[in-house]
Amino acid sequence: MTDSEPFLDHRPLLFAIAYRMLGSVTDAEDAVQETYLRWHRARGAGDEIRSPKAWLTTVISRICLDLLGSARAQRERYIGPWLPEPLAGAAPDIAETAVDFESISFAFLVLLESLSPKERAVFLLHDVFGYDFAAVGEIVKESEPYCRQVARRARIHMAERRPRFKVDPDHRERLTTRFLRAVADGDTPSLIATLAEDVTIFSDGGGKVNAARKPVIGRDKVALFLTKLSHLAPPATRYQIESINGQPGIVTLIDGTVQSVATFDVSETGIQAIYVVVNPDKLRGIADRLTGVAPHGGWSRRDLRSEPER
Repeated sequence: MTDSEPFLDHRPLLFAIAYRMLGSVTDAEDAVQETYLRWHRARGAGDEIRSPKAWLTTVISRICLDLLGSARAQRERYIGPWLPEPLAGAAPDIAETAVDFESISFAFLVLLESLSPKERAVFLLHDVFGYDFAAVGEIVKESEPYCRQVARRARIHMAERRPRFKVDPDHRERLTTRFLRAVADGDTPSLIATLAEDVTIFSDGGGKVNAARKPVIGRDKVALFLTKLSHLAPPATRYQIESINGQPGIVTLIDGTVQSVATFDVSETGIQAIYVVVNPDKLRGIADRLTGVAPHGGWSRRDLRSEPER
């Protein structure tokens, strides 16, 4: 066994932890790389590591905690709403169960932003990744009773802001298709029919491209906002339904260049929240995935009008 094999075995877990902690694919990859460098140095120095998994989990969690400290200050100065970096698809090493998929959704990751870094670490390590409180306490350098209290407080906080509603995947996909068809056609009545009454749209441009700097709230206002955007779209605009953070999302391309990614939070009354990322720094991963790949499941504006509903 080489020194790097234990690290490679646990690399998917490390990325899964880091992405949920940081909400950024780029930062998560950097955290994983830093963890590897520390692993390599420790092995080179002859350090005895009895449990590689525990050692690696501890290291990456502490790296993420340090990064979150500076990230919170940066996000306080962020122009407009901050949204996570979209994750194309959801490989089995990132999300294997319904709970896993829920924990990489935009709605979940945005809620995590309301927790302090330590609350987020304790909550994720225990409730999502299944570490007992004794292990979590060692990772975050706190007592077991403290971690229990923090997890309980974080759990209540999350539950209050995210009522549980089990969405049938087929229903979510049909709703996404109907939404896309209505937006592309500029069909306001059909668009309104897909939206919950108190729907909110969040746009993340990061001050680098034009985007609404405040959330747009309410069915009629959101429908008007989206209809105006549709009318401004050039003829070369193309829309694709792709798996984004484990759920159907819409990628908008103009002349083959990714312009935005939209994901949805769905309730029993329709689309509850729309998260639109247009910050180009956060679209590179999606763009890399789509580069050179023939669009699948996508429509141009003209194609969409003539295609029967699926």
